[in-house]
Amino acid sequence: MDALLDAVRRYADTHAGDDGLAPAPIPGLMAVRATAPSDLIHDVWRPLACLVVQGAKRVTAGAGMFEPAAGDSLLVTADIPTVSRITRASAAAPYYSLVLELDPAVIADLVAQMPPPAAADHAPMRIAATDAETAEAALRLMQLLDRPDTLPVLQASRLREMHYWLLAGRHGDAIRRLGWPDGHVHRVARAVRVLRRDYASTIPVERLAAEAGMSASSFHQHFKAVTSLSPLQFQKQLRLIEARRLMQSQDASASRAAYAVGYESVPQFTREYGRMFGRSPAKDARVAMERLRA
Repeated sequence: MDALLDAVRRYADTHAGDDGLAPAPIPGLMAVRATAPSDLIHDVWRPLACLVVQGAKRVTAGAGMFEPAAGDSLLVTADIPTVSRITRASAAAPYYSLVLELDPAVIADLVAQMPPPAAADHAPMRIAATDAETAEAALRLMQLLDRPDTLPVLQASRLREMHYWLLAGRHGDAIRRLGWPDGHVHRVARAVRVLRRDYASTIPVERLAAEAGMSASSFHQHFKAVTSLSPLQFQKQLRLIEARRLMQSQDASASRAAYAVGYESVPQFTREYGRMFGRSPAKDARVAMERLRA
């Protein structure tokens, strides 16, 4: 694990932006760095594995709260809304993690060649101690970043190896669901792609249900079981998160951000923004600006 920490630290220290994110030239791979505990971060996560190699964070999803620390992997097996916060980080001992978005196509190919799962597990998020094989596969993936000429030849096989060891681990049975093309998680994910792409538009639930290949009533039931939200609530969170990004990164006014993400009423936007983030849009943007200056 020390070797993986060293590799993640070197890459993140060199490439992380002001937000602490250091995307890698390998699809879906990113290092994360923080030198102080963070504020609450609202997001809608895609299926991923987050290997914490130093520090700790807290993630709330639905009714569950998870606190992965160094040596743990946080596994997410569905598109779900989260509220997270880095809880252990300092200039002397920054928080570091390695995040890999899970690839359903790679998982489907691997699952076809592996024994059937022992049991079904439907929780969309869980923590597991990072096993040695997964840490070693992650290190081999990171080592490619020191040799960019190797990426076209080796990155696909090393991504596949990383997925294999995650599938072979303690919570691999849950990850397998991403590779079932006719499973509920995969069907709901098709509808989520539409919501992510067209979040600013009015999207009839019948269109989402058709995308998922379900009846409207069945779709609503399975969507909530997978994501913990109704489709309308899910879309609202996407809109509010994007509006916040517009105000904080592009200095957009509340009204401009509201209309840009599909709201027709600024007062409604302000109310829903305050319920989600705990502050009015104007105050939230002002706090973010003061923090940036500091």
